[in-house]
Amino acid sequence: MRPLLVLALLFVIAGAAHGAGECGRASADRVALRLAPCISAADDPQSTPTSSCCSAVHAIGKSPSCLCAVMLSGTARAAGIKPEVAITIPKRCNMADRPVGYKCGDYTLP
Repeated sequence: MRPLLVLALLFVIAGAAHGAGECGRASADRVALRLAPCISAADDPQSTPTSSCCSAVHAIGKSPSCLCAVMLSGTARAAGIKPEVAITIPKRCNMADRPVGYKCGDYTLP
């Protein structure tokens, strides 16, 4: 039930496309919708992310600044995502090309 509520919340909060920013023409809040499969992985630092979550994170992670903006976005915050847990998802997905050491607000990608 919770994932459905979170998805509904994400759709309500998501904004329209803006000018070029961290995530190109789409706002970080809008791009955050692509991480819906990561809800459980963002709640539990011990869980193994699903393959669909890892695919989404890998696609967004090609731009470290976008990945950071998404993880710290208002949409993620409203969904109750803990940035200190979300920031570990690329590592838990075994992303070889993840931006290790990238500073993301108060957090550093492991």
